[in-house]
Amino acid sequence: MARKERPLEGGDGPLRRFAAALRRLRHEAGSPPYRDLASRAHYSVATLSGAASGRRLPSLDVTLSYVRACGGDVQEWEGRWHAVAARLAEAETPEPEGEPGGRGHGTPYVGLAAFRAEDAGLFFGRERLVEDLLARLARQRVVALVGASGAGKSSLLHAGLLPRLGAQTPPAAVHVLTPGPHPLGRVRKALDAHAADDGELVLIVDQFEEVFTVCADPDERAACIDALVAEARRPASRCRVVLGVRADFYAHCTRYAALVEVLRDAQVLVGPMSADELRRAVVEPARRAGLAVEGALQATLVAHAHGQVGVLPLLSHALLETWRRRRGAALTLDGFRAAGGFEGALAQSAETLHTSLSARQQRIARQVFVRLIALGEGTEDTKRPVAREELNQDADTATVLARAARLRLLTLDDGRVELTHEALIRGWPRLRGWLTDDRERLRLHRRLTDAARAWEALGRDPGALYRGTRLDLARDLAAARSIGLTTGERAFLEASTAAEAAAGNTARRRARRLRALVTLLAALVVLAAVATGNAVRAEDEVTRQRNGAVAQNLADSATDLANTEPGLAVQLGLTAYRLAPTTKTRDSLASTLMTTTPVHAKEVLALAYRPDGEQLATASGDHTARLWRMHGTDTPLAEATLSGHGDDVRSVSYRPDGRALATGSADGSVRLWDTADPSRPALLASLTGQGGDVRSLAYGPDGRTLATSGTDGSVGLWDVADATRPALLARLAGHRDAVRSVAFSPDGRTLASAGEDRTVRLTDVADPRRPEPLAVLEGHDNAVFSVAFAPDGHTLAAASGGRTSIRLWNVTDLRHPAPLAVLAGHTDVVGSVVFSPDGRTLASASDDRTVRVWSVARPAHPGLLTTLTGHLTAVSSVAFSPDGAVLASGGFDATVRLAGTDEARVIAGACARTGPAITRAQWSAHLPYVDYSPPCSGMEQRSPGSSGR
Repeated sequence: MARKERPLEGGDGPLRRFAAALRRLRHEAGSPPYRDLASRAHYSVATLSGAASGRRLPSLDVTLSYVRACGGDVQEWEGRWHAVAARLAEAETPEPEGEPGGRGHGTPYVGLAAFRAEDAGLFFGRERLVEDLLARLARQRVVALVGASGAGKSSLLHAGLLPRLGAQTPPAAVHVLTPGPHPLGRVRKALDAHAADDGELVLIVDQFEEVFTVCADPDERAACIDALVAEARRPASRCRVVLGVRADFYAHCTRYAALVEVLRDAQVLVGPMSADELRRAVVEPARRAGLAVEGALQATLVAHAHGQVGVLPLLSHALLETWRRRRGAALTLDGFRAAGGFEGALAQSAETLHTSLSARQQRIARQVFVRLIALGEGTEDTKRPVAREELNQDADTATVLARAARLRLLTLDDGRVELTHEALIRGWPRLRGWLTDDRERLRLHRRLTDAARAWEALGRDPGALYRGTRLDLARDLAAARSIGLTTGERAFLEASTAAEAAAGNTARRRARRLRALVTLLAALVVLAAVATGNAVRAEDEVTRQRNGAVAQNLADSATDLANTEPGLAVQLGLTAYRLAPTTKTRDSLASTLMTTTPVHAKEVLALAYRPDGEQLATASGDHTARLWRMHGTDTPLAEATLSGHGDDVRSVSYRPDGRALATGSADGSVRLWDTADPSRPALLASLTGQGGDVRSLAYGPDGRTLATSGTDGSVGLWDVADATRPALLARLAGHRDAVRSVAFSPDGRTLASAGEDRTVRLTDVADPRRPEPLAVLEGHDNAVFSVAFAPDGHTLAAASGGRTSIRLWNVTDLRHPAPLAVLAGHTDVVGSVVFSPDGRTLASASDDRTVRVWSVARPAHPGLLTTLTGHLTAVSSVAFSPDGAVLASGGFDATVRLAGTDEARVIAGACARTGPAITRAQWSAHLPYVDYSPPCSGMEQRSPGSSGR
């Protein structure tokens, strides 16, 4: 008989309720004696009874063992434990001392904020990199410190470089600045302040990417760069310049010849910390504060962060929250878990803020946080500092800012408000959701903010007001509750509306005068026969230039409307193309004609056509793969969902006969499916021997061999002739990091593998049991994410990031591959490349939200054919249909987009996709000075729904 437990003491707090729930669970299990529970849970009787005593929160491991022994739901109880731990920690967490957003005394970790010069005593792990930076600065007058967001550039500059410069003899004068919206003024002010000094000046420009994201004037941007370079290169100059640049903005720097010249061999790259460096960064600050870091916690943190770029803010924030939950003088693994873990600590802090606010304050918080983010144009989203005056001055806004600053989510400094670190954008799911839900509205809002600011700067010049489509979109924006407009933005919008009303009558009078003028001009032309030729040519040129300008603006409007009013967007795009058949208007029209279909609840990570082209498989972050019936560019029809993976499905590949499909997942497994009956796919086998996340799959041309790759850096070759009994044939080593892509040559004798170690390796797999290395292809300045053979087997394409995003190689001689060309144009990482079935074109998908199609009929001289837009977020994968007639793309916006590849045929059939004809009112709003002429008048025209859009 079970011993009766002592009654719970204390009030009705979260700890007492948790203990009571554990006791109820034991009672529902039949009240087994603690001795029996101990034998099942492998913990002592005292430990288990103490877990339900209500005196202190048991560790997570003890809790889950207790739950398992009682037959409870482990996942549910893990969530309960974290919720209680968060409430207890919130009650115990002291507010940081000093100003909002400041750092409390005795805190050994800085959280999301960058280390400052006064934090140098807590800055560990980057000593070697600081030495490298000092040595490079001694040799070069301009040095760029380049690294990913979260790699620790700002901390290295402030807490690493600054103290070392001050310790030199004689110490150098140092001026630190961030560019802000007017970087030229800040640079000139810094240089003028030190003009009379005789010593050396080191000018540190931190967050140099603000020159591209916050500064809206391209002329000022160029002048600022020229001023920095000219001062450093001036004869007898005593100025040295250090630029802290985010890696995904490095390509922006290459657009300025002077900057390219001085940075050619003057770069210091900030990569991930080694295990020893991470251990020092974790342990030494605590040791200086008289604290100890539990060994299990050290191992967990180092394992999470090792080899990862951009995780240092998350690591620092997790350490800060763990310190707040320390047990005596020790930082423990339980405290780390109570904080929410490595990435959960940040989200937990942000959610603590959100739940502490009233409903109105939560709306304000949403408006404030999204306003503090610059949406990426081909790059990741970045933080966007704003002046305090740009935000409302009411008490609720002040409360939101103060509470966010206390939690170190925002920084309030010098009249500016900004995110403490961009890691918040990646690490807070609610904020990511806001950005995803309102992304197009936020883009419109940014344009409205810039336009209103320009209008004020020009003395409220009526010529700077909105008109037509932009005004209509801005008015819709103002009606959205999620977007809060400032007083200045509302004034701009009201002035634009008033000007539009006044312009209506003026436009009609101008049109009548223009017709009269044209009539008079025609009469004069008849009378002046000698001047006829010149007049006609002049009129043609004027018309061509007018049409070109109108068409460009119209193409922009069509792109803006493609996701909300597709029928109208097609008609505007078609009108723009007929006015001026340029590359831009053609690409815009092709983009509006793409079929868009939501296919998953979360991001689409990969897709593949079945060899007969009648089915498409998609893989998603929702842990499933799905099968879709295909018919050209018509809307895909759902056939089946493949479930069973325990994490993101990252790759799909059909067997060449189309009767089987392989799916690879981040849970480390590969599943083989019988898809002969597409409505009832059946699991054939599951492979679990790859090691790490499975990143890529590829069947050999004969269907008997399957290649798999993953984060363990290896490639597995499997015998799948009998799909129900797959067997490992060989494992390929050589890559020093995760292998992101594998591809067989058309004859099946060669395997190409692409890795995060920036290489592509070629391996002879003619005998898959005894593979032989052939060659290593180098030259990429970033991880290689995708690799593909051309159908003739002589050309290989490899996709990466940085300046060499796509490279073509001649692999006719497999042991001595030769570089052919570099395809430039994407502005962010390229995650997928694929050749068309005839090998004459190559498609690429990028995080810059575009799909590009290249001519590679002459691989040594490739050219850009088409740029397709429309995905709202990064594009993850592209695939040609087996007949080459359709190009499919999948994106992080959870959609698949289908584009016809026969451009002339697609454009000729555009009118079948427009829906109702454009009205006179719509025409006047978009083309006020062009006579009404619907592009599809008298032609077949039906609703977008009937055409599969």
